[in-house]
Amino acid sequence: MPTFDTVRVAAIQATPVVLDADATVAKACELLGQAAAEGARLAVLPEVFVALYQSNGWARHAASFSGWDELWDRLWDNSVDVGGPHVQALVDACARHDIHCVIGVNEREDERPGSLYNAMLTIGPEGLVHRHRKLMPTMQERLFHGVGAGDDLAAVDLPGVGRVGGLICWENRMPLARYAVYEHGPQIWVAPTADDSEGWIASMRHIAIEAGAYVVSVPQYIPAAAFPDDFPVPLPDGKEVFGNGGACIIDPRGNVVAGPLYGEEGLVLHDCDLRACLHAKRSFDAVGHYSRAEVLKP
Repeated sequence: MPTFDTVRVAAIQATPVVLDADATVAKACELLGQAAAEGARLAVLPEVFVALYQSNGWARHAASFSGWDELWDRLWDNSVDVGGPHVQALVDACARHDIHCVIGVNEREDERPGSLYNAMLTIGPEGLVHRHRKLMPTMQERLFHGVGAGDDLAAVDLPGVGRVGGLICWENRMPLARYAVYEHGPQIWVAPTADDSEGWIASMRHIAIEAGAYVVSVPQYIPAAAFPDDFPVPLPDGKEVFGNGGACIIDPRGNVVAGPLYGEEGLVLHDCDLRACLHAKRSFDAVGHYSRAEVLKP
């Protein structure tokens, strides 16, 4: 059974070292140390933090058969093998700092050069705890990422933290995917994302109420200045920011209790009293007394 402790959680809003997986993972390890120094037991980083999110702001023309091979090469070269050194570096950092993390990565298949996936990794001192591949890449993401198999919709028990589950970005709009994770009883819902809109926060507040869980929402902050001079495709003129952030933490009643943080990198911290999740479910339990699954499931 899950415990009902109070656990400090960090939403880490950060900018990757664009197209440099080694440097981005090193930065993530440093940020995990900073979060742990603030007392966090769980830290969540943005969607596809390693080593670049394929933003609609610059990647919408990738459907062309020509002109994008160099970007694909560099994305693949700077993607993550789940059994490889980048994950091991994160495991080692979690062990040094006694912390768990959730991080978004471009994941490549370990055994062959081929497809990439938008993946969310849950990592702790004991190693890789869980991998989830995004079920349905959104719009231009479909040009870069394969679809997830859906066999990884679960929550996991993390020692000293609680039961943690969640989805990636607009997967959080998929009611049946949410329900599948709710069935595992998450107390902390993680939502790495690239969405910096007000509407996104409204969705996160709804999910907190629906799940009876704390929601940790972590968008990216990516200024145009973060892109290297040799970035292989042109960036649109006059656009200064490709992700303005908005990291926040929301309690099980739907109240924003930390953040949102915009326009900069930073940590958003909150002490989550997990007993509040149990209290929220007394009045509304989406997969319990309020589910009526026998009527509503096909």
